[in-house]
Amino acid sequence: MTACERAAEAPLGTAIGAEQSARYLVKSTTGAKASVREGAALFAADVVDGVRCVSHNALAMLGLVAVAVVVFLVGRADVRHTLEEQALGWLMERASVRANGDAVAIEEGNAMLLAMAEPEAIQRATAANPSDLDRQQANVAYWIARRYSVAPEPISRLVQEAWKLGQQANLDPTLLLAVMAVESGFNPFAQSSVGAQGLMQVMTRVHHDKYEIFGGKNAAFDPVTNLRVGVQVLRDCIRRAGSLQGGLKHYVGAANLVNDRGYAAKVLSEQAYLKQVASGMKVPVTVTVPAATMVQAELPAAKAAAPAAAEQAAPVAAPASAVPAQPGAPTPRVEQVAMLSAAG
Repeated sequence: MTACERAAEAPLGTAIGAEQSARYLVKSTTGAKASVREGAALFAADVVDGVRCVSHNALAMLGLVAVAVVVFLVGRADVRHTLEEQALGWLMERASVRANGDAVAIEEGNAMLLAMAEPEAIQRATAANPSDLDRQQANVAYWIARRYSVAPEPISRLVQEAWKLGQQANLDPTLLLAVMAVESGFNPFAQSSVGAQGLMQVMTRVHHDKYEIFGGKNAAFDPVTNLRVGVQVLRDCIRRAGSLQGGLKHYVGAANLVNDRGYAAKVLSEQAYLKQVASGMKVPVTVTVPAATMVQAELPAAKAAAPAAAEQAAPVAAPASAVPAQPGAPTPRVEQVAMLSAAG
């Protein structure tokens, strides 16, 4: 082969050699990586096996120590008793610390209560045990409590008072309870837009004199006091009107109006349900009563509704809430004694 031919073949041989070198280098790198992964996996497996062996050996050692301790304590009653006393003393000490902490917290709470204590508060509470009522009263109290979502204890007290006052005023106690139901829904703090207040929605500013014997007008928000004043006002209304329905019309402040917008019908309907409950009948608490609307409180509206000739022919009885008319004085303006509902 000539020198020219050898020179032509030299680049080809060089290229083949370079390619072979590159392939060898790649194989070497891949093999190194595989060796590293295998080594790491082997190391991790050895570590896990070592930890498992050590754990097993440690648990076995602890078991042996526990067995040895038990055997030792079985043979040494004095040591066992000493350990029991120490353990019991530690437990009692911990219990004492906890109890002292609770006692301190309770003592602090009691101290705060003692600072606000009023032993006579029970005397101000309007409540009674329903079990102290007779069957009639208990039936009524529980039915009202469910119907109006109020507690039976205060309702029991009001039922007792209604029976007592009804006997004194010669009024049916269920009528008094019906008026409370319609007027305030048994909310002792109810107040209307015209100033009627409390359970019976008495016009406090008009009947302030009646509250004087109970300590003042703020007594209107004492349920029992409001009931007593309301019963007196209702009794006077019935006496003036000469009939129950007329008295209810006066009570609501509709004496000078053509009608009471259904107020009397609503009260008498509620009373009928209460009578049925008192007699032992099962009456659903969801029964409805006729709807009633608020009457107008101003005399000019009443005059517009009633013929003028009728006003001149006979004098109109003044409502219970109106200021008594003096001889020769002008007819006073009609004011409501009560609202037809707590919301009204």
